[in-house]
Amino acid sequence: MKHSVQQEVDARTNLTGNNQFEMMLFRLGEASQSDHRELFGINVFKVREILVMPTITAISNAPQHVMGVANIRGQIIPVIDLPAVVGCNPKRGLAILIVTEFARTTQAFAVEEVDEIVRLEWNQIIPAEGSGVGGLITSLARLDGNTDQTRLAQILDVEKILRDVMPVEEAPISKETVGPALVLPAGTVVLAADDSAVARSMIEQGLNAMNAPFVMTKTGKEAWDKLQAMSDEAVAQGKTILDKVALVLTDLEMPEMDGFTLTRNIKQDARFKGLPVVIHSSLTGKTNESHVKSVGADAYIAKFQAEELAATIRRVLNK
Repeated sequence: MKHSVQQEVDARTNLTGNNQFEMMLFRLGEASQSDHRELFGINVFKVREILVMPTITAISNAPQHVMGVANIRGQIIPVIDLPAVVGCNPKRGLAILIVTEFARTTQAFAVEEVDEIVRLEWNQIIPAEGSGVGGLITSLARLDGNTDQTRLAQILDVEKILRDVMPVEEAPISKETVGPALVLPAGTVVLAADDSAVARSMIEQGLNAMNAPFVMTKTGKEAWDKLQAMSDEAVAQGKTILDKVALVLTDLEMPEMDGFTLTRNIKQDARFKGLPVVIHSSLTGKTNESHVKSVGADAYIAKFQAEELAATIRRVLNK
């Protein structure tokens, strides 16, 4: 059994070598002011297990949309009413619990039903910003390729949902939090990529507190295109990319091109020799960390601790 589970993990990990991933599709009930039961999706790498709804123990003074806690294999896990967060009406009840692990936390989402697991390429994922969806949705998945008739699944911004539902008391990100100013080579910037508005805001606060100039992008493809344009500009000036960019900081899950592919592209391209890449992701766990090393990243940091991010960037730049 262990062997087959490991083979499954290895197979999913190998997908990232081809800019692919697996998405679990689920339903939350009828959308507000509609009788449609829309599809939603989450990266399988974030899912620890799927359960028939266990006993939920209500907690006094629980935050809105937190149903209570469940005792799952001896671990007490908060359960979030995902349809309520999104504004859907589960006519069939909340029958399934999706237990997730990411961003250093474990939590469970109650959903109406799990549909299927599909294998997708990241170029089938399109950013939701500018689509009129926005809000709690980071992107849309075109499930049947790129035709006009394709089914769409909405990919939720789980980082934003967790911060909205279970806000954590955090010290403000300041110079005191992140330490002394980051001294970059003159004229260089940090090139950052993240599709979550919440994550981008926190990264910007951290880099500003470190007094580090940066260019922010929203997808791996946007970062890759920007990097190539900066390289062309550098060559035209008789310089190299290292005269323009000190470090690339990238998320893993992003529309169009994921962070694994962005990192591999950088590390395999002679134009970017010596350019450090730090992966900053809510995808935690040994499997992801080992794959980060396989694509050549210089460091991996789990979201989001401003001090750790600052320390990691300093360590990589001082190598």
